Amino acid sequence: MTLGVRVRGLFELCRPANAVVSGVLTLIGAYVAGRPFALAALVAAVATVFATAAGNAINDYFDRDIDAINNPERPIPRGAVTSRGALAFSVVLFAGSIVLALSLPLFAIAVAVVNLLALVTYTKVFKGLPGAGNAVVAYLGGSTFLFGAAAVGRPLAAVVLFALAALSTLAREIIKDIEDVAGDREEGLNTLPIAVGERNACLLAATVLVVAVLASPVPYLRDLFGVAYLAAVVPADLVMAYAAYVAFDDPARAQGILKYGMFLAAAAFVVGRAAA
Repeated sequence: MTLGVRVRGLFELCRPANAVVSGVLTLIGAYVAGRPFALAALVAAVATVFATAAGNAINDYFDRDIDAINNPERPIPRGAVTSRGALAFSVVLFAGSIVLALSLPLFAIAVAVVNLLALVTYTKVFKGLPGAGNAVVAYLGGSTFLFGAAAVGRPLAAVVLFALAALSTLAREIIKDIEDVAGDREEGLNTLPIAVGERNACLLAATVLVVAVLASPVPYLRDLFGVAYLAAVVPADLVMAYAAYVAFDDPARAQGILKYGMFLAAAAFVVGRAAA
């Protein structure tokens, strides 16, 4: 195995686009809290990138047998990175994230500690429990906004955004499990679609999305943001509603659609803050 192949494999383990997006979402949390350019916000964003990359790497380490069925192109199954190398790489990234997080306010440190524990224990403890793994990932998805706001000393400013992001992520994770039923069943995991049936899981995902859509006007109704936010969040609501409809026939396509809806919802909060 050449050095170039190994470096590329480690880079892929991070899922760099996913890690960078998580950092950007942390900055959005700080922006919603009113302080996007504070040094603490930038530190929190980099810590989030490191933690997300570490979580992705350790998830691939624990999921190497499942990925051999569901995602054989991943670095470990295809031999670009050894399982031991992936584990060591994740430890280094986690250490970097911890060092950065320790410079932040106490509430932000608490969020970081909970997140790191969730990332490390997710695959072995929660992933195989029906719904529990989905809930952990949903929390982690929403917590990026909460972490950014907490880093600048205003965690409550992003609570609504945290809740809406968590609901959307929960629905997306359930839909993803529907797509991965074959590999998860082969590995002996008891994910939600396996436990309750694919259609029932899809109904639950759609219900969660409906709750998220119905809750989206809350910042406007509570006078946190004005009509600009309301106008910006409507397209996000429509996209997420469409994703719920598509999920019954094409879970893979629904995932992609839902991801765009989540980005549009985050953008609506940016618009709302900018116009406030």
